[in-house]
Amino acid sequence: MPKLDLFKFVPFRLNRLAAEVSLALSSEYQERYGLDIPEWRVLATIGFRNEPCSAQYISHCTRTHKSTISRAVTALMRRRLVERVENAHDRREFSLRLTRKGKALYEELIPRLLRKEKTIMAALSATEQRELARLLGKIEKNLDLVQTRQEADEKLGY
Repeated sequence: MPKLDLFKFVPFRLNRLAAEVSLALSSEYQERYGLDIPEWRVLATIGFRNEPCSAQYISHCTRTHKSTISRAVTALMRRRLVERVENAHDRREFSLRLTRKGKALYEELIPRLLRKEKTIMAALSATEQRELARLLGKIEKNLDLVQTRQEADEKLGY
């Protein structure tokens, strides 16, 4: 039976890399703003859109379990960063949007995260960064992951 060299096994490498990048970014939003990773994912997904969205949409786009998203939403609502918006056509359904306080936090945080991303990506040339983005896109497509906001909206009906 062949041995598995974890350090050459792509799923292991991607997982390890994702964990380290996530940790590096979390230092920006955890220490300064008191957000954990799931809360950041909720805030980022809602902030990325111009209109409210469902917790199901956030769960699907971020590939985070719905119970984790639910807990994050509850915490963000307690801090008055996120609020629920009733569906005018079905009062049993609601969407989520950032409050004024949530928008201000999001707008303050995004430039910090973009600078951090730039620092992380500095190991690659501009050409390598474009190639990495292209290759990641191919893998995402192969795994049927949504890759754009438009695709997510169409696929999820939001």
